[in-house]
Amino acid sequence: MHPFNKHQTTSTLLAILVATMLLSCAYATVMTLNVPAGEETTRLIGLSIDDHVIIKVRVVGSDGDNTLDFSLNYPNGTVKMAFFQSGSIDYPFVCDVEGQYTLNFNNTAYTHDKLVTVDYEIDHYILGMPQMFFLTIIIAIMCVAAVAVFILMGRQR
Repeated sequence: MHPFNKHQTTSTLLAILVATMLLSCAYATVMTLNVPAGEETTRLIGLSIDDHVIIKVRVVGSDGDNTLDFSLNYPNGTVKMAFFQSGSIDYPFVCDVEGQYTLNFNNTAYTHDKLVTVDYEIDHYILGMPQMFFLTIIIAIMCVAAVAVFILMGRQR
């Protein structure tokens, strides 16, 4: 194999590795759901310890009433947060229990359907650093090491 092909193959593999790592750094989701009158709807979010989460909930009622009972429950069943009769919620928090968190949208006290838009972002943290920053440091170290290896290999000729 020609030396150029080795370098090209190595660079391609490194680029694929970096792209794969960066795709899993942050997780953002926007979902829209209809909560029928007199019913309750839930959604699950899987979180790890030290994840930084921002939840934004917007409610639009067919009758102009934009209120809905909303709660966020820990994986162990305790209520982490409860907003009753809220039409707009912005709630940032740091996850301290790993597992499935439950977003609970309760429309049992109301007589009209509600359209709910939920936007949540999850930033993963590693060793107290945002995952993107941590991976950038790792990639920089790998690049410096690769350059050092290529320089040392070039001097041996």
